[in-house]
Amino acid sequence: MTIREARPADVPVILQLIHDLALYEKEPDAVRNTAPSLERALFGDRPTIYAHVAEEQGAVQGFALWFLNYSTWEGVNGIYLEDLYVRPEARGAGHGTALLANLARIAADRGYARVEWSVLDWNEPSIRFYESLGARPQSGWSTFRLTGSALSDVAAL
Repeated sequence: MTIREARPADVPVILQLIHDLALYEKEPDAVRNTAPSLERALFGDRPTIYAHVAEEQGAVQGFALWFLNYSTWEGVNGIYLEDLYVRPEARGAGHGTALLANLARIAADRGYARVEWSVLDWNEPSIRFYESLGARPQSGWSTFRLTGSALSDVAAL
């Protein structure tokens, strides 16, 4: 198994894995991302996201897509893991662990304060996996999101 930075040629497979993740998360029609949009975000003049893939025998088995956040209290960046996904047939072979370990090394090497992510509260297999690595849920915090008309309404204030 190899963990490596994503390349432009990986965009179609990453996009397919994003669709597979949406299906797993019971939102099969929610993905509006396109290959050109994903490629711009990953490899454009000013990339806004980063991705690593888990590859075995030349085939991508999973990916981690992330971006930088910033802790005003710590005064340093952190990594926000937007998506971590491993093909069902490849689970249990260490791909997810290797992808997270890679992000932890990046954070440690760069002096970042944390690696964090969200997980759906019904996703017990993922929660058990994350807890087995020492990750802990953040109590006392709720995720909020502005989207659609609420986003437009607030933007017009």
